[in-house]
Amino acid sequence: MSAEVRPARDQEEFARAVGVIGQYFPADPEWPERFARLLPHERMHAAFADGEVVGGAGAFPFELSVPGGSRPCAGVTVVGVQPTHRRRGVLRAMMDAQLRDVHERGEPLAALWASEETIYGRFGYGISAWAGEVKIPHEWDAFAEPLERRGAVRLVSLETAAELFPPVYDVARRQRPGMPSRSREWWELRQLRAWGEDAGSPKRFAVLEAGGEPQAYAIYRVHMEFEEGSSAARLAVSEAVGATPQATAELWRFLLDVDWIGTVEAHLLPPDHPLFLLLANPRRARYRLGDGLWMRLVDVGAALSGRAYAGDGAVVFELRDGVCEWNDGRWRVEGGACERTDAEPDLALDASALGSAYLGAVSFQELRAALRLEELREGAVERADALFGWRPLPWCPEIF
Repeated sequence: MSAEVRPARDQEEFARAVGVIGQYFPADPEWPERFARLLPHERMHAAFADGEVVGGAGAFPFELSVPGGSRPCAGVTVVGVQPTHRRRGVLRAMMDAQLRDVHERGEPLAALWASEETIYGRFGYGISAWAGEVKIPHEWDAFAEPLERRGAVRLVSLETAAELFPPVYDVARRQRPGMPSRSREWWELRQLRAWGEDAGSPKRFAVLEAGGEPQAYAIYRVHMEFEEGSSAARLAVSEAVGATPQATAELWRFLLDVDWIGTVEAHLLPPDHPLFLLLANPRRARYRLGDGLWMRLVDVGAALSGRAYAGDGAVVFELRDGVCEWNDGRWRVEGGACERTDAEPDLALDASALGSAYLGAVSFQELRAALRLEELREGAVERADALFGWRPLPWCPEIF
């Protein structure tokens, strides 16, 4: 079948397109209207068949922190196809249309969280960040070394959090790749306000201040549970961000010390999060690793020229890109810039593999070991890793 794919023209078409993914989640009639405050109608592609909306694919417009900077990025979201029209080419038609639209808008990057990890590689997306969850029992939450407290934590209202938290987050964005920019409405509608939340576990907002300035913040909930008359409550951390290592350590000490808590839980933590070396017994945190952010280089030249590199040298890629055909061919990375070249290639790989390497979390050595690239010149993998390697590792603290 052939589906007509185009951007939504009004709120009614927007709601129908967003509603496709709604079949998998509890119904919320107000959701499309709130969503439209963050996602413009023209960034929501709808697939039509016989006049009915049978698919939808959206893209938040934001900037993503990359090694050494920040670049415009399409945050792909709410992608879905009606179960009545699966396996008919609807998804491919939407993804192709969306990527061409992203390219025409001059956004060099696209990023997403994969609901099913087998889907997006064929559209040029690659795993580019890792994230995991921890569950820290109270009896194993001691730090390895004594911590000198230099700041003070206080609980604040939603309105105060909206003023104090964004500057801390912005400092963290400049330190780590993988973090999307946030508008004031993004903070209000996605991070701070919880629509239809359980009244028994509202969001709590804590800020750590030192020298009169906010240095770290946490958003969390407490889920009260009792076992045989004793508290077995869970403290679920939605987000905990510090502007400095000291502030991060103090913030986590506060979260781990809240009374009546049996277990502190957090999701989406990167493998190099300082918590693992702060804890005296990190294995008791039961860290479970999974894929995090997936990246797609929509404009290879602009994307690779828009990040910093860890060393000097040069590498030439033979890139295969069957979706964004304008990327196909040879590219030379040297001196912080990426340009077309006729030089003999050092490495051959496809768009998804290059997407994995972009933020520095996946090395070219790992890609070679997984048979995801071909080394055409001896030593090219090591040279590429010397260029692309980056610390700290990328971290996207939210699923969009």
